Amino acid sequence: MKFSFMTFSCPNLTWGEVLGVAKRLGYDGVEPRAQSRHAHGIEVAATSGQRAAIRKLAEDSGVAIACLATSCSYTAPTPGELSRMMADSRALIALARDIGAPAMRVFGGNIPQGMSREAAEGQVADCLAKLAEDARAAAVTLCVETHDSWCNAAHLARVLDRVGHPSVRANWDIMHPVNAAGMTMDEAFAHLRPHVRHVHFHDGKPGAKGLDLCPIGQGIVDHKRAVQLLKSIAYKGFLSGEWINWEPWQTHLPRELATMKSYLA
Repeated sequence: MKFSFMTFSCPNLTWGEVLGVAKRLGYDGVEPRAQSRHAHGIEVAATSGQRAAIRKLAEDSGVAIACLATSCSYTAPTPGELSRMMADSRALIALARDIGAPAMRVFGGNIPQGMSREAAEGQVADCLAKLAEDARAAAVTLCVETHDSWCNAAHLARVLDRVGHPSVRANWDIMHPVNAAGMTMDEAFAHLRPHVRHVHFHDGKPGAKGLDLCPIGQGIVDHKRAVQLLKSIAYKGFLSGEWINWEPWQTHLPRELATMKSYLA
């Protein structure tokens, strides 16, 4: 198992600075977030030269690009919006290929009012199936997150089973099935076991405005059990910390990594 963090922890750092932080703190990789105007500059607008430089800087640093995180989702309410999302997805798959990212995080999205879950499952599966060969050709795995209307791992597993393509897998965000779908860690994992390709971790506890981020071990998420379950399948991929609008990175990045490594040990 390897550890990375998403650039929401340090959105104002340049790419070189992000890699330097990861290396200094002992992270194996970094998950750049595209489409959020982070200072790393990893966006579809990057030129071929810039993409090559981004890739080389990571390779020279010894810090892997774990995954390219995107906003792509596939339950758009209109055909026009869905068409635009598919075009965006293909452009981002090409970006992931060019910078050497082996995976790309996507969403199922929120099911629009008036659309049944059955219809939504069909639409998401159809979109992913159409993108699967683009992803395969780019050596990129599309990782659909347990998020939005797909926090219930059983719902996401049905979509992935329907697609049935090795280039379409799950990004198991271990918090959302517990918090939003009321599942245990074991229940969520049982559904996603054949599909897990990337993992997001973070902890939270009930607060005034819902679930507030907190240090691992102080919230509702059993990270130790998640690590045990992943070890049971000899998971070799990344566990990537995702912390948005939280503490300074100098505070949480070293602390959360130390906690996760203690569970792995």
